[in-house]
Amino acid sequence: MPGGSTVDAVLDQLQAEVSAGSWPVGERIPGEMDLAAQLGVSRPAVREAIRALSHVGVLEVRRGDGTYVRSSCDPRPLLTRVSRASARHVFEVQLAYDVQAARLAARRRTGADLARLEELLRARDEATEPDAFGAADARFHMGVAEASRNPVLIEAMRFFIERLHESMRAIRLDHEVPEAGPAAHRAVLDAITAADPHAAAAAAAAVVEPTLAVLETLLGDQTTGDRATGDQATGEGAAR
Repeated sequence: MPGGSTVDAVLDQLQAEVSAGSWPVGERIPGEMDLAAQLGVSRPAVREAIRALSHVGVLEVRRGDGTYVRSSCDPRPLLTRVSRASARHVFEVQLAYDVQAARLAARRRTGADLARLEELLRARDEATEPDAFGAADARFHMGVAEASRNPVLIEAMRFFIERLHESMRAIRLDHEVPEAGPAAHRAVLDAITAADPHAAAAAAAAVVEPTLAVLETLLGDQTTGDRATGDQATGEGAAR
């Protein structure tokens, strides 16, 4: 495996070329061998950089055809901000996602969606260990988004869901910050089952808002500056 610093440097160079328009969206970029020669690095380093940019949606590898530009935007600053976000900021965004996902899911869900959501909710209710609970909670929220049939919302949730997992795990460990229990989540699923978009949106908001209110109280009106991950996730830095 090539060194991380080399791969990062190649990644930066490839992203710079894409952002500058050297390779427009939809165009195939040079092959690994040509890029390695141009950049003076090994082919494995180029391959790893291309893989990383493909993972975040900048490039698309088409087997047997080459690698194409999908987006000229550099998503890494956003990825960094999300990875460092406080629990409060995570829940503020999650509120918007969950409300819209539940509203659309109530309109578009299928019988298969409802059966899957029942399973996901049962798994969430049964989870006790913090990490397992965080993962099960995230899967239920993701399931609601998938039932929305909105591909943009689904991809946005997939991008964001790991931070929700981490935040819910931290909240389960912190007894000062409440998390919505089984009844609140059951209300979301019941409204989706009843095909009631307004009730589903209200129930989804009721899941997130109590936790968000406590986080706002603990952290005060902090709009700039991020804390270390542990304090961010639970509000412990401000509460203690």
